[in-house]
Amino acid sequence: MTPNITRVSWFMILVLGLTWGATFMVIEIALRGITPFWLAAARIGFAAALMTAVWLVRGGKLFLEDARDWPTMIVVGALSSAIPFMLLSWGQQYTTSGFAGVSMAAVALMVLPLAHFLVPGERMTLRRTAGFVIGFAGVVVLIGGEAFSSTGSSLEPFGRLACLGVAGCYALSSVLMRRLPAIDPIGLATVLLIIGAVLVIPAALIVEGLPPSVDGQTLAVLALLGLVPTAGANILRVMVIRSAGPTFMSLTNYIVPVWSVILGAAVLSEPLPPSLLSAMALILAGVFLSQWGALKRLFRG
Repeated sequence: MTPNITRVSWFMILVLGLTWGATFMVIEIALRGITPFWLAAARIGFAAALMTAVWLVRGGKLFLEDARDWPTMIVVGALSSAIPFMLLSWGQQYTTSGFAGVSMAAVALMVLPLAHFLVPGERMTLRRTAGFVIGFAGVVVLIGGEAFSSTGSSLEPFGRLACLGVAGCYALSSVLMRRLPAIDPIGLATVLLIIGAVLVIPAALIVEGLPPSVDGQTLAVLALLGLVPTAGANILRVMVIRSAGPTFMSLTNYIVPVWSVILGAAVLSEPLPPSLLSAMALILAGVFLSQWGALKRLFRG
């Protein structure tokens, strides 16, 4: 199945980049009133409940005809939310946020070889590879010295491995999702969130005990996290991967850090890094180079 990259595809990844770029600020607010694992559990649980209601209103039919596809579905559900959310919550205790950001940008580089071997029509060319490497360099320039600075923690190497593991989870889940048969995107997004909730809620109980009591503000923030960057964004992610492919979807990981920096300056009055313009130039150059064919078709259409 050849990737179908349209104007809507570009719009969706820009929306995803903005949504996930703003999520970091919202998570900071939520963590003032709840522990990390229960934050992940509440976020996924709320999104799963909301999506289940929507799915049932639409009929909620069983959509996988071949039972052999269910193991892949379960793996994708675990790798797309539950496992990476928990790994990142743990890993960021011992690494810098800069290293975590670079790790997320590495998703694009990991998707390239995986898609080359596992997804028809997603071949890894020299131009595409060069474009993704240039885009990754742009993210490193944007984050600056914090990208590889050390916290001094004895567990830092394991924290960094956890962050890279998150990137690997996202890359592999994107490729495996593309390989699933043609099914309803709402149903697919719902079942993936249900699988994630089934995994992360028991893990939160084991690691952090019973959920803490939260105030009204924290509850509202958790609801927002479940509604927009988890439920809503998960639907868009499924639609992009299923239509435009995992390689195109991975461009979001270059857009997120840019929005995060810009929104941090606009909303939290954080200083803009002097490297912002040069970083954006590298990222845009990488996107244009890696997606040159899709861009030509877009403007011809």
